[in-house]
Amino acid sequence: MFHNFSPQNRCIPVLLLALLTACSDSATEYSSHLLIFGTVVDIKLRGVGERRATEAVAAVDEDFQKMHRDWHAWKPGELTKLNRSLPAGEPHSVSAFLLPLITQSQQLFEQSDGLFNPAIGKLIALWGFHSDDLPSGPPPPSEAIAKLVAQVPRMDDLEINGNQVRSNNPAVDLDFGGFAKGYALNIAIDRLREFGVDNAIINAGGDLCVSGRHGDRPWRVGVRHPQGQGLIALVDTLDGECVLTSGNYERYREHAGVRYPHILDPRDGLPVRHIASATVIDKDGGAADAAATALTVAGPKDWYPIAKQMKLKYVMLVDEDGTVYMNPAMAARMDFQDHEPERIVVSDPL
Repeated sequence: MFHNFSPQNRCIPVLLLALLTACSDSATEYSSHLLIFGTVVDIKLRGVGERRATEAVAAVDEDFQKMHRDWHAWKPGELTKLNRSLPAGEPHSVSAFLLPLITQSQQLFEQSDGLFNPAIGKLIALWGFHSDDLPSGPPPPSEAIAKLVAQVPRMDDLEINGNQVRSNNPAVDLDFGGFAKGYALNIAIDRLREFGVDNAIINAGGDLCVSGRHGDRPWRVGVRHPQGQGLIALVDTLDGECVLTSGNYERYREHAGVRYPHILDPRDGLPVRHIASATVIDKDGGAADAAATALTVAGPKDWYPIAKQMKLKYVMLVDEDGTVYMNPAMAARMDFQDHEPERIVVSDPL
């Protein structure tokens, strides 16, 4: 963990997806960078003293370390212990730290018609994505994929009784990669508020949550362009909002010139290719993360009913050809950079 504390009467150059634009007042700004979740997490706090800022970030770092350990899908921790117990169908005690991820994921699974499905951990592992490194070589045999898909692992296969969790389906293996980061960002913002930090932004590799304002203006953040370097758009965020993007541009398997993205369709076990990215803005970071995953799977034809069913307010998708799909409320907030997309499709209101 490393920090920077300085008066905001000079600009701090920041090349982040959460784009902090020109300095506007003389308030102090505290910056910290944590290495967690396989990425650099950038934290910026405004209007607090160095001691309080240091204590607040240390508490967030401690939370993040515990999350990284106990929510990890393949490294030893509480989640891997639970996954080892599920095939036997016996009840397993789960901590109050992990249980809310399971219960909210079950709700989001239902709301998304199963397109967000953390129960497909075995499929994700089969494709080689239970690794810190990008997998290489040919894709897994179609027979192996079909065998796992035929077992239909679902979140509603899990039975919860108090803190006891069991599975009715031995194929269930939990992987919260499409949910945990957004959920964690919400917890981190709440932790900062406990320390009296009301104006902050936490950016985990382009997924972020904010609280308060950046001085006399909102926090202005950038949405990464899925088909190249830089940003596709900027957006002013409101207090408590999170911006989560699911994309196929960072984690993928490549073989013989073919790229296989890490986001899988639970219905056929295959990588999703028709959507380059899906961005959701919501005050519930976990829900936004899960929704971005579900909308990526739904694709350009089916995203709208899923977004409406999940009660989303702000949605943007970019397909493999660069076409942008948005609802009107999101279109009103997007400030496209450089060149506006050649084709923008605005839906009916959600």
